[in-house]
Amino acid sequence: MKEFAYLRPTRIHDALTAAAGRDDVRYLAGGTNLVDLMKDEVYRPAVLVDVRHLPLDGVRDAPDGGLVIGATTTNSDVAAHPHVRLRYPALSQAILAGASGQLRNMATVAGNLLQRTRCGYFADPSQPCNKRAPGSGCPAIAGEHHNHAILDWSEHCAATHASDMAVALAAFDAVVHYETLDGPGIVTLADLYLPPGTTPDRETTLPAGALITAVALPGAAASRRSRYRKVRERASYAFATVSAAASLDVRDGRVHDVRIALGGVAARPWRARHAEAVLAQQAATTEHFRAAARAELEAARPLRGNAYKVALAENLITAVLDDLAASHDGSAAPYDTQEGSR
Repeated sequence: MKEFAYLRPTRIHDALTAAAGRDDVRYLAGGTNLVDLMKDEVYRPAVLVDVRHLPLDGVRDAPDGGLVIGATTTNSDVAAHPHVRLRYPALSQAILAGASGQLRNMATVAGNLLQRTRCGYFADPSQPCNKRAPGSGCPAIAGEHHNHAILDWSEHCAATHASDMAVALAAFDAVVHYETLDGPGIVTLADLYLPPGTTPDRETTLPAGALITAVALPGAAASRRSRYRKVRERASYAFATVSAAASLDVRDGRVHDVRIALGGVAARPWRARHAEAVLAQQAATTEHFRAAARAELEAARPLRGNAYKVALAENLITAVLDDLAASHDGSAAPYDTQEGSR
């Protein structure tokens, strides 16, 4: 690992000043992704700015009935918070599905949102990768890509975003708050991530040197009836092959409000807005849920080795919505976010 300087500021302004105008500085929180990348020499920062001592942790109520979650709050603390479990159960479920207990105890909210792809080509400096070395190519498109994107990929990159938490936050219309030396800013989670396009090395819309300070969840009645379900290649500690977060409000047998987001299918958490529009005011039936899922996935462009993800995503959306609809009529037991099962 390359030698680096280590700073531990206690004021946000000092952290921002340390990173201003430099591309060789990285903010360090839990380090569960960053340190691995440094060991593999994917990242070679000259300075690490430890932000864990800034006043940015905790979960508090918002005036609209939502929640504000501090950027350095650990994943474990978010998942266990009683207001998260009650008002946004899919978020707690997503976090508990996301990693081992040890990692959740270290990983932070902001770090989770900004983690890098787990594409094997990106993590191997001996291989070309447009995310790591712009212009070098994307060997995954012709090579190993069974767990890569089926939506919104480009000829320059087909990697997927690794976060489970971000998928649930996308379904809940979360808003990201950040600070720069020019002042504070906000961006919706839907607008935080960039599609790969021709510049897959640029992954977010955050200004250079910006520091995420919090994530706000707006209050919504439908969020209390929400689920996160993840399909993965082994039963524990694996990144999503496909995942789905959804909330559903059914009134008089019809869909009053629905939110759906997918993971493992694109370079960013994929908000299924077309499926949501198809379901508006429709009867809450399996047939309509499946039709909406198919409509969303008409835009899919699977690669040679990952076409299976299209059917998998369709079935997963349908199953999660079926589960939520059943819970409205009392035929399904409440989801236990502690155990991750019924």
